[in-house]
Amino acid sequence: MDKMKYLSRIQIFEDLDLEELKKYEPITPIKVVEKGTVICSPHMDQKILYLIKSGKVRLYRLTESGKELTVDILETGHVFGEIGTFTTGSENLYAEAWEDSVICRIDRVQFEKIIRENPSISLKLLEIISSRLKEVEELLEYMAYSSTRKRLLFLLNKLTEKFGDKLSSSSTEEWIALDIYITHQELASMMGSIRETVTALLNEFNAEGIVRKSGRRGTMEVHSVRLKCALKEEG
Repeated sequence: MDKMKYLSRIQIFEDLDLEELKKYEPITPIKVVEKGTVICSPHMDQKILYLIKSGKVRLYRLTESGKELTVDILETGHVFGEIGTFTTGSENLYAEAWEDSVICRIDRVQFEKIIRENPSISLKLLEIISSRLKEVEELLEYMAYSSTRKRLLFLLNKLTEKFGDKLSSSSTEEWIALDIYITHQELASMMGSIRETVTALLNEFNAEGIVRKSGRRGTMEVHSVRLKCALKEEG
């Protein structure tokens, strides 16, 4: 396992050279987290910054009725958690491994040492926080004021931007495969709906040529142009 390769993928470390990365290798131990494991929650007293070296992590909150509402799915290179006055916009959220993932933790003492040596890292963290808060605000606005159809279109568009893999064939250049396995129930959780509603809407989108399934595992593919047009038509 090449730890330098993993560290170079982390957003806050991506501008550092090899020698600088080597200094932080001992304080960023690797831990494999199995799918479904809750990595952190609002009830944990210790404040930790988590780095995703590989895999995906789901951030969610619990509604008053105890229902899970997925706020974001983070992939390799992303950070979450908080340390003292430093936060990544994921405070008061639960973080769960969406798939088997490689995660490392940095506590407050370690992180303060890192930013003293490399002040640019704190600026990088601020960029990450600003971008994530903007995404979350946009998501919550859609969830609160849009129809279920528009919410699902918006969600599919976001997933395409984050996990899309454009198909190589020229005849399918507008079709994008989602590099993430996601069930109808999980989509429902992300948009504050129910599985039956999501299934009915996906059937509609399939008939309209917006989505399709491919392969044994049912990889979802999205027609990017039709998706954006449908989203625009919703107003």
